[in-house]
Amino acid sequence: MRTPDAAPADGSASEFTRTHWSIVLAAAADSSPSGCAALEKLCSAYWYPLYAYVRRNGRSPHDAQDLVQEFFARLLERKYLRQADQNRGRFRTFLLTSLKNLLINEWKKSNREKRGGGQRIVSLDDTDAAETRFIAEGKSSRTPDCEYDRNWAVAILSRVLERLQGEFLEDGKSKIFEELRTFLVGDENTAPYAEISERLGMSEGNLKVTVHRLRRRYREILREEVSPTVHDAGQIDEEIRALRAALSK
Repeated sequence: MRTPDAAPADGSASEFTRTHWSIVLAAAADSSPSGCAALEKLCSAYWYPLYAYVRRNGRSPHDAQDLVQEFFARLLERKYLRQADQNRGRFRTFLLTSLKNLLINEWKKSNREKRGGGQRIVSLDDTDAAETRFIAEGKSSRTPDCEYDRNWAVAILSRVLERLQGEFLEDGKSKIFEELRTFLVGDENTAPYAEISERLGMSEGNLKVTVHRLRRRYREILREEVSPTVHDAGQIDEEIRALRAALSK
């Protein structure tokens, strides 16, 4: 597992060497393959929150799929990138505002066959999985905007857990991670330390130290995942609070 000091946790400027915003602004001025690939990766990461937003605004699965694909196709064509300004807010807000503009001003069902120019940001299997997930989530009393924020938060935390799991896997400690991940997700059924330490063959003292380090690394990775979505390092803590608030609603 990486050492706890592998990345700065104090919101230093070094966290912003390649942020979501820098990728967007660079792509607006540069159509290099590497810039397009980075932007397309971002599109895939935000695809489901935007898809769920459109579905909760009453669109059918097929219409929602087409609309989000069209949105990202236009983003990649830089039609929206030219309007991007990191000083005007967070990356997730920029995406949602741009999508709303498309919903309000540019949605034309008669042009469905022209959408995306044949380019798909995510595969058909992925779009089917998105609808399966949407159905599984069921009806919600939240507004579509609140649901968007919640899905954004879930996406961020999922990436954090995936990265942390990968670090444990690299060190051959996947069993330890599976036993201890409940300490990160607030599972009320988390087993007592004595029971877990016995299963892992370590003392309770060592287990508590391991949990402490796990939580610290979790917080560091969370900051790393949140930092690219805001304008500067000073907004990281505020955005983490917004993330937690979105999950609690």
